Amino acid sequence: MLSKKILEALNKQVLMEAQSSQAYLGMASWAEIQPGLDGVAAFFFKHSDEERMHMLKLIHFINERGGFAVIPALQQPALTFVSLKKAFEELLKHELAVSESINDLVDISLQEKDYATHNFLQWYVMEQMEEEKLAMDCNAKLEMIGDDRSGLYLFDRDIMSMGAGGGRK
Repeated sequence: MLSKKILEALNKQVLMEAQSSQAYLGMASWAEIQPGLDGVAAFFFKHSDEERMHMLKLIHFINERGGFAVIPALQQPALTFVSLKKAFEELLKHELAVSESINDLVDISLQEKDYATHNFLQWYVMEQMEEEKLAMDCNAKLEMIGDDRSGLYLFDRDIMSMGAGGGRK
């Protein structure tokens, strides 16, 4: 059984994962209408799907442990971005916030001596390490590219091989 404190924290994480999925869906829709960003759009659509799967994994865990997973209402995500660089800066900012939330959850699970939840959360800890690295790598490449159109073309072409979608299942 989950303690009330753990249940509330896990449901908060369900919301965060759902909002992540929405945020990346908004980025995907924006990228899809930008000329020449088909690869970036596919990257964000796939990222959105992965975040939804992270949410579902939490929902199943909560319900299987005797809790009740609350399906949250979501805020409208950003729908436009000044530039591709700004979209990826938002991606990194968002992933860092998710990592902080996961770390808080791990801390709560240890405080509550809920070792089953602690063990379950280790998957998320590792996943966030991968997500942060991917976001940092994308940002570093975009920083190197600057406004070079040929560099942006190559970035778009190669983004799906940069680890997108390779996360843990």
